[in-house]
Amino acid sequence: MKKEAEKSQIVIYQTLEDENKIRVRIEDENVWLTQKLIAELFNVDVRTVNEHLGNIYLEQELDKDSTIRNFRIVQAEASRKVARDIKHYNLDAILAVGYRIRSDRGTQFRKWATERLREYLIKGFTIDDERLKQGGGKARYFEELLQRIRDIRSSERNFYQKVTDIYATSLDYKQDAELTKQFFATVQNKMHYAVHGYTAAELISKRADAKKPLMGLTSFKGNYITAGDTHIAKNYLTEPEIKQLNLIVSLYLDFAELQATNGRLMKMQDWIKKLDEFLTISEKRLLHSAGTTSAEQAENKALQEYEKYRQDQDRNYVSDFDREVKKLLEIEKKRIKP
Repeated sequence: MKKEAEKSQIVIYQTLEDENKIRVRIEDENVWLTQKLIAELFNVDVRTVNEHLGNIYLEQELDKDSTIRNFRIVQAEASRKVARDIKHYNLDAILAVGYRIRSDRGTQFRKWATERLREYLIKGFTIDDERLKQGGGKARYFEELLQRIRDIRSSERNFYQKVTDIYATSLDYKQDAELTKQFFATVQNKMHYAVHGYTAAELISKRADAKKPLMGLTSFKGNYITAGDTHIAKNYLTEPEIKQLNLIVSLYLDFAELQATNGRLMKMQDWIKKLDEFLTISEKRLLHSAGTTSAEQAENKALQEYEKYRQDQDRNYVSDFDREVKKLLEIEKKRIKP
């Protein structure tokens, strides 16, 4: 299969021992290298790489069709530039060669490639510090970042998910970092607490009440309340509370867009700090604990109230079918009325 090189992402891999810089192509959730670059990666002759790849395919360790792809590359030949289709090999093939030559370098590259692919999938693009320092690369990065922020703004995701989506655009974003886990675990409660003084679990526990109209819920899917609706905190928010949350998130998104427009890079710690600053400036409460109610306790309370409420709901519920039957009966009565 032939691909245009311009549609790929190029990132730089630097080997640990000799600090050799290798241009790695990323496309279709995989990394791709030519035989020449694989040779540079493992510090061996191209003929050695060619021999190992030949044996790998001969022994059917890998499938050629799924691990080889042609990319059109423009390269200088003598005094002119020529576009040629060059074979590239994916991560599976690269690592297979690495295991046969130098497993230590193969391991280093696998870790790097896995991390870059993860970033690429999460953000829709990957950041290469070397290219970022260049004017064109930096401009393109911020253009893509601005588009990503605008997509987040227009998405249907809820308030705290938009905040975590902005956090995920951080220059140094790592999904498995302790900082990320901590932020993701607390951001929903932090936003809730800022507006009404309760964590998400506390809000559910306090507002779920079978005696109230709609069990205290202000929103739910469909025409009637289900058990799943009762343990979602945002379903208990009042209109003024929702408006406040949307305003806070809008400010956060405005700031993100302003930073990208001004070409300022933001890291994970920066976004955490900025959220607290926005809440403080808005004269909102800052959450400093996990709250007094666990998620399990809140869910149990909501389900208990739901079981009480459900009896009345089922008794009073009129389905679309019931309405149609009633209409038909009324029509029939009018028709036979003397």
